[in-house]
Amino acid sequence: MIEAFQNIFKIPDLRKRVIFTFLLLAVYRIGAQIPTPGVNAMALQEFFQAYESGLLGFWNIFSGGAFARCTIFALGIMPYITASIIFSLLVVVWPYLAKLQKEGGAEGKRKINQYTRYATIFICIVQGLGISVWVKDLVSPSGTRVVENPNLWYHFSVITILTAGATFIMWLGEQITARGVGNGISLMIFAGIVVGLIPAIFKTFEQWSQGNISILAILVLLIFMVAVVAFIVYFERAQRRIPIQYAKRMVGRRMMGGQSVYFPLKLNPVGVISIIFAVSLLGLPATFLSLPALEKYPWVKVISEYLGYGTITYLLLYAVLIIVFTYFYVSIVFNPDELADNLKKYGGFIPGIRPGKNTADYLYKSLTRLIFAGCLYLILVALLPIILMSGLPLHHLWGIGPSIESYFRTLHLDWILNGFKVQFYFGGTSLLIVVGVAMDTIQQVESQLIMRHYEGFSKRTRIRGRRG
Repeated sequence: MIEAFQNIFKIPDLRKRVIFTFLLLAVYRIGAQIPTPGVNAMALQEFFQAYESGLLGFWNIFSGGAFARCTIFALGIMPYITASIIFSLLVVVWPYLAKLQKEGGAEGKRKINQYTRYATIFICIVQGLGISVWVKDLVSPSGTRVVENPNLWYHFSVITILTAGATFIMWLGEQITARGVGNGISLMIFAGIVVGLIPAIFKTFEQWSQGNISILAILVLLIFMVAVVAFIVYFERAQRRIPIQYAKRMVGRRMMGGQSVYFPLKLNPVGVISIIFAVSLLGLPATFLSLPALEKYPWVKVISEYLGYGTITYLLLYAVLIIVFTYFYVSIVFNPDELADNLKKYGGFIPGIRPGKNTADYLYKSLTRLIFAGCLYLILVALLPIILMSGLPLHHLWGIGPSIESYFRTLHLDWILNGFKVQFYFGGTSLLIVVGVAMDTIQQVESQLIMRHYEGFSKRTRIRGRRG
């Protein structure tokens, strides 16, 4: 593996791509430190520390901490991701876009990408306006106003700067994809998440030096993190290969077909999209109810307790939303009838299954069963860190909660209610992104090495990413 990393810098083209990628990622991280004029970054960060477990904290993770300080890159890459998801769904339901994608070729894809960029700018303007209006009345827990002079020029400058910053990030991602090692957007999210690892390491050693955590606990935490990463790698690569046989046919004077191939059905075909949807939808009411203007209403406190981060009701809703959004997204992007028709058109069939409707039903049944296992995997990865940190508190459940908690305590099972108080610096979503992007990037670099007749990172087998 060390020799493979050395070979990267022996190949001029690959060396240029790697250096170019690191330089643009450095530009991205520098921009994430430049504050937006008119906003007190320290006061805003102090406010975020009180609400870091909700939707605000989720957005802050994707921006690499820039959102909590309202820097020029505060919007991060999320507007572009949102626009891309919207157009991925519109391609299925809007005939014009579907025709562009299927029949337009490279020009059609270019137009869809251009529409995505326009939608990104529109989303940036709307989000920038929302942030400028939301931030102007915020007061930190210490009593410091986040915005001292919220006039019209302040709103205009914040909207313009945040929109320009998000557009520049989008351009950086496209440049990394075209001239770097690829996966530009994913690498920028990766960089934003991983940048929090160094402060987390220093904080852990600080706790150890103060006697708040033992060296044994640190070793157990490291072993657990390695096991979780291996678990994610295994299931991200997991797939069911459906054999497809092509019949022989004459094309001109040549005999074509007759080969056997495999159609892969991934265990997790949606990546982190369903988790993103679930966290966003679940975090909206919690963020809205946390506004100071609503604290005087009694019902707000009751709902906030039930939707509180780490409660049993929060975790159940989280799991249900992951299942719902996973099946919904797969039903939008995967069409078994169309796949069965294409197989029949080109003379392909699944051995033992009749072409046409029977093939479509078989693919649908196989995918449905596989996705259910994938949902269980996503739920485990998303919920396990939360449970280990905060346990399963039940005191908020009206009537039965306190009695159940007292029963667990009589059995000396306090760890179920309180968790292990283990500090995780990466949640389930962050881990999925970091591990998945690392797998894809290593696979692309290895492909470049093998294409130039160099050995990859492993002599026995090639490293596979999430796509195969």
